[in-house]
Amino acid sequence: MNRTGTVPFRGCKVRRILLTLVIILVLSACERQEQSGAEDNAVVINAWFHSGREGERRVIINQVEQFNSIQHAIHVKLTILPEGSYNSQVQAAALAGDLPDILEFDGPYLYNYIWQGHLIPLDKYVSRNLRADLLPTILEQGTFEGHLYSIGTFDSGLGLYASRSDLEKAMLRIPNGPGDAWSVEEFDKVLASLAKNDPDGAVLDLKVNYRGEWYTYAFSPIIQSAGADLIDRKDYQASSGFLNSPSAIYAFQQVQSWFKHGYVEANVDDSAFILGRTALSWVGHWEYPRYVESLGDNLVVLPLPDFGYGARSGQGSWNWGITKNSRHPEQAYQFLEFILQPDQVLAMASANGAVPARRSVVIRSPLYKAGGPLELFSNQLLSGFTVPRPRTPGYPVISSVFQKAFDNIRNGSDVKDSLDKAALEIDQDIKDNNGYLMID
Repeated sequence: MNRTGTVPFRGCKVRRILLTLVIILVLSACERQEQSGAEDNAVVINAWFHSGREGERRVIINQVEQFNSIQHAIHVKLTILPEGSYNSQVQAAALAGDLPDILEFDGPYLYNYIWQGHLIPLDKYVSRNLRADLLPTILEQGTFEGHLYSIGTFDSGLGLYASRSDLEKAMLRIPNGPGDAWSVEEFDKVLASLAKNDPDGAVLDLKVNYRGEWYTYAFSPIIQSAGADLIDRKDYQASSGFLNSPSAIYAFQQVQSWFKHGYVEANVDDSAFILGRTALSWVGHWEYPRYVESLGDNLVVLPLPDFGYGARSGQGSWNWGITKNSRHPEQAYQFLEFILQPDQVLAMASANGAVPARRSVVIRSPLYKAGGPLELFSNQLLSGFTVPRPRTPGYPVISSVFQKAFDNIRNGSDVKDSLDKAALEIDQDIKDNNGYLMID
């Protein structure tokens, strides 16, 4: 497979692409009709946004309205698309040559979009002052082969939510920050101690009811914490020897033991932690509102366990780029510059609970500032305890293969065999795509 006219995501049906293509063409026709509402002499900039949560939608709609009202040279038209089919619609629009000026996308897809030739670098638009204020993880996520292609207004993080009273009842140490995480051996003892006071022994909520990208986002940091990785990040040409290294195998043998001992909640619903069925919940910042409402001051937020090389967390989220289709990239960036203003970043972060993308906004955030209840997440992002998902166009395949391997491991398959097969499958995909090398 190559970049020209080819969708490199496995499992993508031609029929589905054609159907989505029809949807995109209809949307485009509607947009052209609606453009009559813009200022007669205004440059019209089309922007796509994923549906997300209701609060996120309200904020982005308000931001577009604000931007359009404070100046009349540029008119931004916003199209909100369903999150579940968002990438398919992007791919269909790309095939039709009908991408918008501004595109929002989930972080891991960025590198594949660049490889396919859909995005332009933002280097000449982003000011030095803005770069200095952005979280290092935002810049890391948006950079590919030395160029900045995307910017997000918020970032993400993982942690262990816990019931303080349950930990104190079991006389367990409560870690203080990412540098003080439980070792994996200590964590095993924590699980065993909590299980003694639990009716069914299932004390850990891993959100196994979540599917798809969650598995890679949530559980690949285990590999990095063990000193291994999904792929060799020096040149992104091999997974063998990394994903199936001895340290990775050991780490996932530990994880598999949690399932074998019955410590992991079955997640028949999404209420295990708030109903007190588990004392621990391995999840991201987005659950804080529900959890604090349920547990109040009894809620504590802890780093993930340390598998030998320090606690690690996932990072990255939805971010923005400008497509090669845009005839007005300067004007498109003016809108991105607007939503990256501190007040706008704070508005979005307040709506979705995510970590603000700017340092100057983090210190203003009641949740993420020093001493705030979610300081752990901003601390992890600022202090090097997070790992970006591999910055390679082959990432969608890496993620899909890893998800399958994790499913097999949690269901009892041999860990070494599962990781060996996964590494070989990733290597074969890299070979099939000529190393995913960029074509000038």
